[in-house]
Amino acid sequence: MKIALPSRDNKIDSHFGHCEYFTVYTVNAENREIIAEETVPSPVGCGCKSNIAQTLAAKGVTVMLAGNMGQGAVNVLNNSGIEVLRGCSGEIKTVALNWLSGTLADSGEACAAHDHACHDH
Repeated sequence: MKIALPSRDNKIDSHFGHCEYFTVYTVNAENREIIAEETVPSPVGCGCKSNIAQTLAAKGVTVMLAGNMGQGAVNVLNNSGIEVLRGCSGEIKTVALNWLSGTLADSGEACAAHDHACHDH
């Protein structure tokens, strides 16, 4: 199992479409431990309009732990077989470990408009 986190400076980037890179953790599904880590470069320009969903899905990613993102980006990721949890913030490894322990849930909040002015709620 693989999970991806939009990252900047080792923290969750609050705007998925403009993150610096994606951190991808490989997780042992039986004991829910991180067994590998890789960095996937973010596409040039807006990630929401790129093929990043297909790129991550091809790497085996099935979960995206993100800050804010529009519903369009959620739909694109979902259509590539990637479940999205929004409302995440903080250090990426801590967020991943919290998700693995079952203490994270989707905020249910999507950016209302695609104007690139999303801020943490």
